[in-house]
Amino acid sequence: MLMPKSIFILLQYLTPHYLFTQLMGRLAESQRFWLKNFLIKRFIKHYKINLGEAIIETPDVYSSFNQFFIRQLKPNARPICQEEHEIASPVDGIITQLGTIFNNQLLQAKNYYYNLENLLGGNQLLADNFHNGLYATFYLAPHHYHRVHMPLNGTLEQTIYVPGKLFSVNPIMSESIPQLFTRNERLITIFNTHVGKMAVILIGAMIVGNIQTVWLNHPFRGNKIVTLSSNPITLSKGAELGYFKIGSTVILLYEQNKIRWEPSLIAKTNVQLGQCVGILNNT
Repeated sequence: MLMPKSIFILLQYLTPHYLFTQLMGRLAESQRFWLKNFLIKRFIKHYKINLGEAIIETPDVYSSFNQFFIRQLKPNARPICQEEHEIASPVDGIITQLGTIFNNQLLQAKNYYYNLENLLGGNQLLADNFHNGLYATFYLAPHHYHRVHMPLNGTLEQTIYVPGKLFSVNPIMSESIPQLFTRNERLITIFNTHVGKMAVILIGAMIVGNIQTVWLNHPFRGNKIVTLSSNPITLSKGAELGYFKIGSTVILLYEQNKIRWEPSLIAKTNVQLGQCVGILNNT
């Protein structure tokens, strides 16, 4: 029986987010053979996971549930759009919103908006780059592949970790909790691309034990952290950027008049990693 929506939302406010997430994280990291196999096989059955596209196809081989959850795909499982002017989807997921940033406001859901500067950790100078730019929000449900890849070739300029809450980010919560994406913890990555700055923002959520990147081998926690990239890190379109342990949301930001989204894309559109979701202007 489904839980009433009002009760689900109330529990989100009452649940100690970090304690619950830590407890679930320990469970997901357990390497007890019987436990991790039970969790993995129940998950596969419930969400109808296709392990045929994963590098490791045998459930018992994964050392923990988390290792299964961040499973890597076979090299050709997700073709990456090849044309230089094409923007690749960074994830397997559902586009919940996309459009233009008007008056520094981004649409969250229905009548809920959130502020660009707040999303970017209160950094006004950084927010100015994306004034009247374009954004797209991708929701990763539990059954999706949970690694995040580059939409374009880019050189990392800075990484900003912003602490916050860990509300769930599923559609029910995004339609019910104001300023959800600026209240939750998040990792902001800023890249320099051939069409200007690009932000790839990874939003934390309940049970998301950590967010990790390929250039830092530890999860982010604690106070706000800003890391400038002193040693340039350049990643190609389609290259892995990082991953979530358990589902969450990715937000892309681009500067004004630099790109346009594929006109066929609307809210609630399912996309796959590497699929063309946008085109560079002047092409």
